[in-house]
Amino acid sequence: QVQLVESGGGLVQPGGSLRLSCAASGRTFSTYTMGWFRQAPGKEREFVAAISRGGGSTNYADSVKGRFTISRDNGKNTVYLQMNSLKPEDTAVYYCAAGTKYYTSSYGPHYDYWGQGTQVTVSS
Repeated sequence: QVQLVESGGGLVQPGGSLRLSCAASGRTFSTYTMGWFRQAPGKEREFVAAISRGGGSTNYADSVKGRFTISRDNGKNTVYLQMNSLKPEDTAVYYCAAGTKYYTSSYGPHYDYWGQGTQVTVSS
């Protein structure tokens, strides 16, 4: 089992940047595919990005390609989401997730563990 704790959210102006972090407990972090999802008020949760166990493969939602970058440091049990050129429509609670069975999946039920979320608000 793994516990996930997100951090790094906040209020940022359109065009700005934020870096989210997700720290995982346990000694098996490198065996998990990691993903980021988000949920805006009144909307369903949606996929943002995922990264393979070793970090060699990534997958992004079309809405964030070219603006967001997912990365991981298995030595620090941490996955990151660098978010650039932020837009008001990026406003949401961002969740990290860990899964063992599927490779950089964009499907939420493929992930076994979830963090509590961190709020990102993009507004002037």
